[in-house]
Amino acid sequence: MQQSSLDKIKIGEQVSVTDFKSLELPAKFYELGFFPGSIVEVKYKAPFNGPICLKIIDNDTLIAIRKSEAKLIITKAI
Repeated sequence: MQQSSLDKIKIGEQVSVTDFKSLELPAKFYELGFFPGSIVEVKYKAPFNGPICLKIIDNDTLIAIRKSEAKLIITKAI
């Protein structure tokens, strides 16, 4: 299975979160229901390195995260 950072996933693709590259991110993302094993779908990417809108499939939540944060989230195709 090929792994990639979340910022490289295309709009409409669903992936499983496998890991975080930073220890500072998890507390914030766990509160949102975004943790290793979560299935997420990329809904929208703003231009010019803007935020990325994600749908967390498990709890049907939409969140927007910075591209710099998305680079720290490792995913795998499902």
